[in-house]
Amino acid sequence: MRKLVTTGSPWETKIGYSRAVVVGDTIHISETAGAGDDLYAQTRSALATIESVLVENGFSLGDVVQSRLAVSDFANWEEAARAHGEVYSEIRPAFTLTHALPFVDPAILVEVGAVATRSGV
Repeated sequence: MRKLVTTGSPWETKIGYSRAVVVGDTIHISETAGAGDDLYAQTRSALATIESVLVENGFSLGDVVQSRLAVSDFANWEEAARAHGEVYSEIRPAFTLTHALPFVDPAILVEVGAVATRSGV
């Protein structure tokens, strides 16, 4: 079974993507921007959105097996990593950190994505 998770954004149909896709016991969450004035705040906000998508679809942060951060201000990547560590320090999913320039909106400093699998435990 394949379930598309949507936000209702017009960009989803124009570009052809979903906020997330659930296939069986796995959810793939698209990179997500957050709100805030700095890299740390935007990362925390994006991680909160990720958690909401997980919970709304029957998953939890503990189910995350892969996390991705793309930052536009690589000189300050530690701020995004600090926010990520506060959420995932005990879960410790596979992790990718990349430098992305530029994002579609220059106010976006970070995007966060995730893959989670229900373990059934």
